[in-house]
Amino acid sequence: MRKKILITGAILGCLAVILGAFGAHALKKILTVDQLSSFETGVRYHMYHALLLLFIGTTAFISPKMQKLVYVFMLWGILLFSGSIYLLATNDMTAFNFKVIGFITPIGGTLLIIGWIILIVNFFKLKTDKIS
Repeated sequence: MRKKILITGAILGCLAVILGAFGAHALKKILTVDQLSSFETGVRYHMYHALLLLFIGTTAFISPKMQKLVYVFMLWGILLFSGSIYLLATNDMTAFNFKVIGFITPIGGTLLIIGWIILIVNFFKLKTDKIS
């Protein structure tokens, strides 16, 4: 599972950099300031959680069961939260009205929060205060 988490985290991190560059260069001339700001928010949260997956895949302080659980919540959270923000921010560029999927954004955010709560609970259950 660790390898899968690390590969996913690295791919998602790479994708966040690509989308960030795309937003900063190609979309800068097309989107409004508010749309670009929303897109950047999606990229920022996307990257934060990609980095978190890399941490989860390398630490011994999270049990394999909890790693898998956090992985699932973070992956779906990124896809739904950041993914919906990307679609909503670029809505004017397509024929489909992505505003109908706006309800997905808070669902994705909730999944991210649940993943963090699982981490917090896991850390409270640690048997030691020493990091070695």
